[in-house]
Amino acid sequence: MKKALIIGVSGQDGAYLAEFLLKQGYEVFGGSRDAGVNAFSSLQKIGIKENVKPVSVSLIDFRSILQVLNKIKPDEIYNLSGQSSVGLSFEQPVETLESISVGTLNLLEAVRYISSPIKIYNAGSSECFGDAMVMPANEETPFRPRSPYAVAKAAAFWKVSNYREAYNIFASTGILFNHESPLRPERFVTRKIIRSACRISKGENLRLKLGNLNIERDWGWAPEYVQAMWLMMQQDQPDDFVIATGRSVSLQYFVDYTFRALNMNYKEYVDVDTSLFRPTDLLYGKADPSKAEKVLGWRAATFVENVIDKMIESELSTFK
Repeated sequence: MKKALIIGVSGQDGAYLAEFLLKQGYEVFGGSRDAGVNAFSSLQKIGIKENVKPVSVSLIDFRSILQVLNKIKPDEIYNLSGQSSVGLSFEQPVETLESISVGTLNLLEAVRYISSPIKIYNAGSSECFGDAMVMPANEETPFRPRSPYAVAKAAAFWKVSNYREAYNIFASTGILFNHESPLRPERFVTRKIIRSACRISKGENLRLKLGNLNIERDWGWAPEYVQAMWLMMQQDQPDDFVIATGRSVSLQYFVDYTFRALNMNYKEYVDVDTSLFRPTDLLYGKADPSKAEKVLGWRAATFVENVIDKMIESELSTFK
């Protein structure tokens, strides 16, 4: 039985990945900064909390990582931890950099130090590319990060690349474009839209305030994306992959489709609030995921409309 350590198991991707790995027959350990007090609500929601073995580990504490690796001796490590909000990174740039960039470096150095053939998956981000403009981004597209979060993710990406080349460590980065699910916290705009629209459809009197509706993103379905993470770890050689649907739409389209799915006109309930605009933001996010399909045999099957439909269905079920 293979052992997998998921650092950041309490988040959306961590929960779905744990579920997927359990189905593959793995012994799954869930890493959290303080596993003893973490409710692991995401694991509870999908009914797998009792099957995941919690461990306390902090990536900004090198000794903590060494202790956990020596105790568990995992075959695969999935590094999904760190401050995950682009917007919040402008308010907490130091914490963002430390949790993502320094944390990734500590993990790589710990694996190098113990000289164990552990495979590492690193959670990258499409935010590193900056504005894709006309051409969709692939694995060769230069990074132009435009937020503290993107800068931290870019630094982590290059550290993974460096350790892979310098020390022959099996470490791969998945450069994931936006991927959503009902497990998204409400601070993320997609869940905020879905939840507000559902509440309005049930008769609540509220206004939905949003930032720039003209931004374009590639939105996929999170449970499919974790399968791509696992596939990267099953390859003979480590490599980096763009994971996306290959189709981008505007936030306005996302909002419009959501409200129409609930038989409403979004213009009657949505206000654009310029205070929600970020200091620097990406207007366009476009992806070329062809390498993942060619090498991994992975291709997205769920596109933005289906993502919205699934999230609405889940949200409405909470009102019953």
